[in-house]
Amino acid sequence: MKPSEIVTQLNRHVIGQDEAKKILAVAVYSHFRKVEMVAVDRLEMLKSNILLIGPTGTGKTLLCETLARVLELPFVTADATSLAQTEYVNEELDAILQRLLERAGGDIEKAGRGIVFIDEVDKLKAISGQARAASGENVQHALLKIMEGALVRLKGGQTIDTTQILFICGGAFVGLESILAETQAFGFIATAASDDQKVLDRLNARVKPTDLFRFGLIPEFAGRLPIIARLRELSKDAMVRIMIEPQHSIYRQFRAILQNEGVELVIEPLVFGQIADLALEFKVGARSLRGIFEEMITPVLYAVPDRPEIRKVTIRSLFEEAVLT
Repeated sequence: MKPSEIVTQLNRHVIGQDEAKKILAVAVYSHFRKVEMVAVDRLEMLKSNILLIGPTGTGKTLLCETLARVLELPFVTADATSLAQTEYVNEELDAILQRLLERAGGDIEKAGRGIVFIDEVDKLKAISGQARAASGENVQHALLKIMEGALVRLKGGQTIDTTQILFICGGAFVGLESILAETQAFGFIATAASDDQKVLDRLNARVKPTDLFRFGLIPEFAGRLPIIARLRELSKDAMVRIMIEPQHSIYRQFRAILQNEGVELVIEPLVFGQIADLALEFKVGARSLRGIFEEMITPVLYAVPDRPEIRKVTIRSLFEEAVLT
């Protein structure tokens, strides 16, 4: 797929984050073009893994899952915090690759072209006084090998080459903004009057490797993540659209469930706004939308199966009982 086609597919499932989608689409397109060139021209491949930076609940995992599904690639996700809590990091990394092979249906070649998403890498900072074997810094060093490309022998005896596996790391990176504010204060790119200001603003606003060093990532690890995409906080409007627009949105799901019972579900626009307002108060992004929505719809789903005469459910407010007719 061309980058524009990838973005079109992502738009069907993920609301907003347009800039991050473009960066991700171009990065993935370039990655697999490189893979093809290595196979045909025997060129040495310099892999560009990706770092997604954004608050919790802004769609980092969803973007990666959707990307893998659209491109029909095996996909696994791992939690960096869990890796930092074990003394057997290398065994855990082998287990991640084993899961990737299982997702590929046992096809070692297909697994070798999959996607691995490692979340919460911002938690991999070395903590003063902590044993190195269990430190975040140790996990960063362990990840270097497989992210760059290595032959890893799995428990089943098979060997997987990670050279063509695309690694995408994600994290909230709380505190990075203050580092950026400091570095941008004295690090602006000076140019001639004829230069494009939009391009300059983008260059000056980007996260630099030195910013990641100051945050706590070791230079070697940050260097394996040359492509950086930033996801923004979700607005109220984006929250409302997430509940309604995607192909498998929560509203569509429950409309389908009730339609199967012969019942029409109608939710007034005000309700989606109320749910979004409540979700914003919880400060975990879109993660809380489903919980609030399901709590609202639970009394309806409890009543409808026992009352076959009901043909329509109307919800006019999050703070009022649904009207069953």
